[in-house]
Amino acid sequence: MRIMVLAETQKALTELCAGASRISPQVEAVLIGDQLKVVADTLWQIPAQENAMLEDYTESIAALIEQEKPELIVVEPTKRYKLIAGRIAAMLGITVITDVLELEQDLVAKRMVYGGTAIRTEKAASGYTMVMVGSGVLKTESVPEITVREEKPVPFIEPKIRLKRIAREEKEKVTIDLPGAKVVLGIGRGIAEHKDLEMVKQLALAVKGEIGCTRPIAEAEKWMPKETYLGVSGVIIAPEIYIAIGISGQIQHTVGINRSKTVVSINKEKSAPIFKQSDYGIVGDLYKVVPALIKHFG
Repeated sequence: MRIMVLAETQKALTELCAGASRISPQVEAVLIGDQLKVVADTLWQIPAQENAMLEDYTESIAALIEQEKPELIVVEPTKRYKLIAGRIAAMLGITVITDVLELEQDLVAKRMVYGGTAIRTEKAASGYTMVMVGSGVLKTESVPEITVREEKPVPFIEPKIRLKRIAREEKEKVTIDLPGAKVVLGIGRGIAEHKDLEMVKQLALAVKGEIGCTRPIAEAEKWMPKETYLGVSGVIIAPEIYIAIGISGQIQHTVGINRSKTVVSINKEKSAPIFKQSDYGIVGDLYKVVPALIKHFG
């Protein structure tokens, strides 16, 4: 079985190629330009075009897929590649399975449906399948040493309509690696003020963890970057330990953390839904519990 990988970031490209190699020895990667390092048997390289945006390469990628017909196309679910995958599916009449949580060797996929409230098992009816796979799903303990055995050029096909960049604004770079963290602390609206994040940072330092948050903290309060929002439309994590601090436990959030091996929750409300998702629960004032944990682990 041939697997073709499409990714926008180096981390995802490395992880998806390494994970795909567990399913099949024939792993191929599609690269635009030469900005990323590949760990795949075959490299399909599309030359970078001046002033072109990623979406402008859709026709080139679609033509390659139609020509080579790989049984499986694994795609990093960035906003731009989601758009490209949808367009390719429409152009070629192939199946796209999104929000994949598990992928088996017979190409049976488990994915979230109904806003993350249920898991559905699916298998594509088309001859070849495109799956959108997030960080951690195909994660391997170690990245295998794979050398590119063959490099093949892919001609650029000029799109009928090119996107035009009107303006560009630099976003603040987020260096937090939530999907790759072994310990993650999540904060919710139980945190009363922005300055109280310092207390959580001290605990994160003590337990060697990263900090994520619920959607209101990122989008309403704007205390943390949107890239740290944990949930169905945010980051989905699978750490060894997840510590929920002042989080009620709405389904939109728990979908993002329910693959954690151990969940520890701190909430003053005994009836908080988060406790139903927890392995260990501490009913108490987080402003007393967190300092006690800092003292213990520090």
